[in-house]
Amino acid sequence: MTAIKHGLRRRRIRRIAVAGIAAAAGLLLAACGHSNDDRVSGTEHGAEPSKTATKDAGANTAPGAFNDADVMFAQMMIPHHQQAVEMSELADGRAEDAEIKSLAAAIEKAQDPEIQKMTSWLKGWGKPVPGGSATGMDHSMPGMDHGSASKDGSGMSGMMSGKDMKNLTAAKGRDFDRKFAQMMIGHHNGAIEMANDERKKGRNATAKKLAGDVVTNQSAEVGKLNKILDRL
Repeated sequence: MTAIKHGLRRRRIRRIAVAGIAAAAGLLLAACGHSNDDRVSGTEHGAEPSKTATKDAGANTAPGAFNDADVMFAQMMIPHHQQAVEMSELADGRAEDAEIKSLAAAIEKAQDPEIQKMTSWLKGWGKPVPGGSATGMDHSMPGMDHGSASKDGSGMSGMMSGKDMKNLTAAKGRDFDRKFAQMMIGHHNGAIEMANDERKKGRNATAKKLAGDVVTNQSAEVGKLNKILDRL
């Protein structure tokens, strides 16, 4: 074989080798790209929660299992708390007793955040949220019949009627203080009854914890209100 033929053969071998290396590199890059695609696909389909799923899950501050008793507790306690807040707001400009003023402010401060919590539970559970003012509101939402006697006929124990609220609104000074104490004692006792019912029949741990707080805190406030009435 001549020198020219040997040179041509060596160049042909080098071209084949270079082509083989390029092909191998292309296959390697394709494999890497496929691996990355797999990881992205896995994230999208459940390896990691999507931003939307995370946001939705975070909206419910009472995660975990729940039952009808938990739902009813929140649906009924929201308007019950709303009325307590309305009663407490009336103390501004009407109450005379310093302890009544202080207690009314404490009730408003405590129950407003609890209303927000229970609203978030219902939204997270996909259940209806009661709306409107507590006084005179329509409590005919399915599942809202608690079965306990109440002044306003809503089925929620301890709720004041529209007439009661008008009488409280019209009162001032020592008369307001007495009416407020008497009405809030009845109102709190109704909330304690509903909370004890939730503690017995509820399933959701967060809801039952709040029910326990309602029993503890409002029982203490009933004690204070009774002492105030004794001296008024």
